[in-house]
Amino acid sequence: MVIIMTATERFLDYVTFDTQSDPMSKTHPSSEKQKKLGAHIADEWREIGLSDVFQDEYGCVYGALPATEGMEGAKVTGLIAHMDTSPDMPGENVKAHVVRYGGGDIVLNEEKGVVMRAAEFSHLERYRGQELIVTDGTTLLGADDKAGAAEITAALARIAGNPSLRHARIPVCLTTDEEIGQGADFFDQKRFAADWAYTVDGGALGEIEYENFNAASARVTVHGVNIHPGEAKNKMKNAARLAVELVNLLPPAETPEHTEGYEGFYHLSEMIGSEEKAVLGFIIRDHDLEKFEARKKVMERAVAYLNDKYGAGSFTLEMRDTYYNMREKILPHMHLIARAKEAMRKAGVEPICVPIRGGTDGARLSWEGLPCPNLSTGGHNFHGRFEYIPVQSLERMTDVLVHLVSEG
Repeated sequence: MVIIMTATERFLDYVTFDTQSDPMSKTHPSSEKQKKLGAHIADEWREIGLSDVFQDEYGCVYGALPATEGMEGAKVTGLIAHMDTSPDMPGENVKAHVVRYGGGDIVLNEEKGVVMRAAEFSHLERYRGQELIVTDGTTLLGADDKAGAAEITAALARIAGNPSLRHARIPVCLTTDEEIGQGADFFDQKRFAADWAYTVDGGALGEIEYENFNAASARVTVHGVNIHPGEAKNKMKNAARLAVELVNLLPPAETPEHTEGYEGFYHLSEMIGSEEKAVLGFIIRDHDLEKFEARKKVMERAVAYLNDKYGAGSFTLEMRDTYYNMREKILPHMHLIARAKEAMRKAGVEPICVPIRGGTDGARLSWEGLPCPNLSTGGHNFHGRFEYIPVQSLERMTDVLVHLVSEG
């Protein structure tokens, strides 16, 4: 007998597992604790009736709901989510609870003075009268992407428990380490065996994403010469100050806090150093490939200029591409977008296509041969203490997935 739990019930269970990925780790997965949630969900999938349920050495969990009679030869649509949470905010001892939102501010933690203010998060107003799942203000929530995992699992259970729903084989996968850019590194397309798929890893209910940033990371090391300040004239080469000079060479209005929509940016994400040595970490983003390449050239020219000014080897630049805009790979498969819109409308959700100001496993997978647009989970304010997700969005997104991969 299939156990029917709501997506909300599953989500509240999943967030009790600490699954933070670790960007400093050299192991795969980057944290063993991710495997614990994977094993837990694998057991749920077996109870639901999925076949070939398997957790690999990298922590990824695979399974498939077998096709109903007469649908064995139909095109196969897969569903993907990730289990890890961001290292940007603590993910241990998440104290999730449900509040009915009546408008105004939400006090998450009276003792610590943590308040989610309606003036800062205007999207709260659209959920007046609904139930919101929030934290106690000391951790993230984990809707990114445990909400996707819960919605997929709840949808599978409903499909498996309703013989009137016809469907092709439905492969599913939960990946690890998406938050540190490694979610697709060990994804086994052969095991997954789908014609196309959707990641369920987006934001507000109804969003469909098939355009994302082209992305690169850059690491600049500044090599200085430290001399006592009293004797420093014409001798000291202060690496910390030179690092600031590099930052000031980049366009000041082209940073995340000054851009939106399709606008790209340079983002200084890390900066440490002293007179002797300084290290700067950047991420470079743009939806347009030509502009993306031009941004990398700006970084290269800035470093070259400073090396010419302060001496060869004063600045060293390591830059690599991390992912590309999936739009090019989705355009030949726009039926996937039409299909997602139709499923949303059947579930009473108004679809909207929005560009991702970030990345997704689907971008990597699309470039590696598996067309894979991204769908909403319903959550907001990911990676921080003010993360929340409406109960109604969790359940409605489950309805969307049922319509997306089944008929009847």
